[in-house]
Amino acid sequence: MTKHIPSLALSWMIAVCGAGCGSQREVELLDKDRFIPSVRTVALVQTELSRTTVQPATVHAYFESTIRPKVSGYVSELRVDIGDVVKQGDTLLVVDIPEVRKQREVIEARIARRRAAERRSSAGIELANAEVQSAKASLAEAESQLDQIDASLAAAESEFRRTEDLVQRGSLQQRVLDEVRKKRDSESAARRSAQSAIESSKAQVTVAEAKRSAAKADMAAAQAETQIARRELEEVDVMIGYATIKAPIDGVVTERHVEPGNLVGPSVSPSNRPLLVVSQIDRVRIRIPVPELDASHVNPGDEVSISFPSFPDQAPLSGQVSRRSSNLLRDSRTMPVEVDLDNTDGRLLPGMFGQATIAIESKTTAKTLPSRAIHFDENGNAQVYVVDEKNTVKVAAIRTGADNGNMIEIVDGLSLGAKVIDANLNRFVEGQSVNVLN
Repeated sequence: MTKHIPSLALSWMIAVCGAGCGSQREVELLDKDRFIPSVRTVALVQTELSRTTVQPATVHAYFESTIRPKVSGYVSELRVDIGDVVKQGDTLLVVDIPEVRKQREVIEARIARRRAAERRSSAGIELANAEVQSAKASLAEAESQLDQIDASLAAAESEFRRTEDLVQRGSLQQRVLDEVRKKRDSESAARRSAQSAIESSKAQVTVAEAKRSAAKADMAAAQAETQIARRELEEVDVMIGYATIKAPIDGVVTERHVEPGNLVGPSVSPSNRPLLVVSQIDRVRIRIPVPELDASHVNPGDEVSISFPSFPDQAPLSGQVSRRSSNLLRDSRTMPVEVDLDNTDGRLLPGMFGQATIAIESKTTAKTLPSRAIHFDENGNAQVYVVDEKNTVKVAAIRTGADNGNMIEIVDGLSLGAKVIDANLNRFVEGQSVNVLN
């Protein structure tokens, strides 16, 4: 019985201490004396480390076009459904708009009437031109007659002066002078009549030219009204063109919210949903929200590795940052970043979720440990279990830096070459002995 007294005493001491006369630390030390765990260690070494940020990633169509109606009418033809591959310019659906087509017929009739008015104005211009020519001809004739009368008047005036001189000398009788005077006065009256004819002809020319100007103005007005009607016809033709809705891009119909016979229009679509959605997915955008801490370090051209839970057995896809928004979203304090990837096989579907690792700094030499060897307490403070030359554990608080997902930079708290316990599910305490396997 005396051989069992030490073990019974030890058990009694453990029970008493567990009841409150000691601390958990003493219990752990007692357990430590009875069991020494085996561990593997890793050393703090200098390695090349590149800073990365790991963020969620979502697949989006490269372009996504929502199809909405521009005109109101009933869907007479629906030529596509979800999953259909379309090319730019392919007809997707047709809207029946009979009232607009009737409006086109009315405008065409109006144009025909305007064209008739143009022809009438053109005829008026031709008539006015003829009247102008006639008035000018009458004017020329009157001027010619005036010239003839001026010559006759000059001759009569000369004869009158000569006859008067002869009468004064007594060579001719007075009656001869009277006859010559009457002839001269007749020629003078004829000249005044010719001058009146010229003035009348000039007035006729002015009137004819005014009529021609008025006819030209009527012609210009008729042509302007015809042009207005033609522009109205072009506008109606544009609206009729909207009735045939075509694919704006190459892609796949990914949504359909319309049925044949539905009444559609800018204000009648239910819940303002688009009729169709066409998405370009032969090339996709991977959108990554980068948090504020890393946003300023991400630039176009940075290497990106993207993995998807949908393809667990496939290697991550590689790409580069194509663009960054250079702006933090207020609600999430993240900056949207996009990566363009070819998707000719259609494997990546819009809406897929993945994980993106962005290399945001060039490689630098740093003291590092595997991330699995670092532990964090309930306050988020990093610590490691250092093993000294006596295989005794020391709990060391450390300060970490860059993290590439596998290795973490140790900024402070450890010396180069220090050995720490590698990944282990056990919790260790200060001064605990361990059995180092490597």
